[in-house]
Amino acid sequence: MAKLYTKNLLNSNTLNPKPETISFLLNYSKALKISVYKGLKFESVIN
Repeated sequence: MAKLYTKNLLNSNTLNPKPETISFLLNYSKALKISVYKGLKFESVIN
């Protein structure tokens, strides 16, 4: 039977991303454009 690792859950308070990481992710999400054409999805990064 699989061993369950439920006793040692990660505490979300210990995760402290750098401001540069948050800025990068926000800027990437702003630059990502998803276009739909005839049922097909196209993803492009607008720089």
